[in-house]
Formats: sequence, C-alpha cells, structure tokens
Amino acid sequence: MMLPAGAPKFRRRKADRPGEIVGAAMAVFAEKGFAAARLDEIAARAGVSKGAVYLYFETKEDIFRAVVERAIVPNVAAARAMLAAHPGPFPDLVRTLAGLVGGLIDTTPIGGVAKMVIGEARNFPELARIWHDELVAHMLGAFAAAVEAAQARGEVRAGDPRIYALQLIAPLLVGVIWRETFVPVGAPGFDIPALLDQHVETYLRGIAP
Repeated sequence: MMLPAGAPKFRRRKADRPGEIVGAAMAVFAEKGFAAARLDEIAARAGVSKGAVYLYFETKEDIFRAVVERAIVPNVAAARAMLAAHPGPFPDLVRTLAGLVGGLIDTTPIGGVAKMVIGEARNFPELARIWHDELVAHMLGAFAAAVEAAQARGEVRAGDPRIYALQLIAPLLVGVIWRETFVPVGAPGFDIPALLDQHVETYLRGIAP
C-alpha cells in the first residue's frame, strides 16, 4: 500500500505512547525532582504534545504512579518471585539479590527517583505513600520472609527478620543518596555494585549462626 505524498514513513502506535511518556517522566523526575518537573518537558522528551500527555494522565501524580507501576513494580515482582522460589542456601540468595538490585540502580534513573521521594515527601506525601506501598513494603516483607525461612533452616542467627532486611538495604540507600546529592557537587562517588558486594560479605558474616 502506497502512503500519501508527504505522509510520515513511520507512525508510532498510540499504544506505545503511555510507555514513552512514563520513560520520559522517570528521567525528568530523577533530574529535576517532582515540584520542578514540568509536563511540557516530559512531553518534549517523550516526543508528544503536552495535550497528548493529558489524554493518558490527568495529573503529575498520576504520571508518578505510572512510573512506579510500569517502570519499577515489574522489577520488584521479579525480585519477590526470586526470593519466594529460592530454597537456599541463604548466602547465595543474598548475593544474587544484591547483584540484581545493584545492576538496576546502576543502569536506570531509579536512584534519582528514590532521592526525589525522600526529599519531597513532606510536601508531596502521596509520593511517599505510593513508593512505600508499591515498592518498599513488598521488598522489605519478601526479604524478611526469606530471612525467617533461613532462620528456620539454621542458616541465620536469631533476630528480628524485618530488621535484618533493613540492615541489608540501608547501605544501598546511603550510596544512592550520596551519588544523587554529593557527586553532582564534586564529591568522589562510590561504585554501587562494589559497595553492595563488600557490604554483603560483611553482612553475611554478621548474621551467620
């Protein structure tokens, strides 16, 4: 079939547009924060008009929710499935999980979005609620359950599984905040995967029976 004269050679399917808007929004949120992010900039990065953004999302909060649900939750679901299916030994599970999360932090804007949520939660509490309910609560709960199972197998010493889960996550969060806050003003950065590798070995020695 011949295209009319002057017609574009490629027409993007409308079904692709929400995903393109979400990807653009994730980058803008990570760079500018929530308050400073403008819909016209998100639209420009997505290659659509500002009006097209409103066809899919009514508010900037709706776009943020879509960022979490489309760009982050699938990774969380994969990690939770891995935690639930892994029979042991526990050190192998922790190393695998750390590699997965470290790679995600190192190659996507998720760290910048996390810093945005932390920095703007007081003025935009809905961001923190969405981040907690869709991401943090699920991952903390899944890892705490894995710790509890490892304790039952005798692989982990007695202690609160939820606290053990938080202890594993904490240095990663500090590393992300450092990278997003201090590196842009000249501080030397940390290699996030290397930070996690070293932390995991220290952590595993500390919780061993």
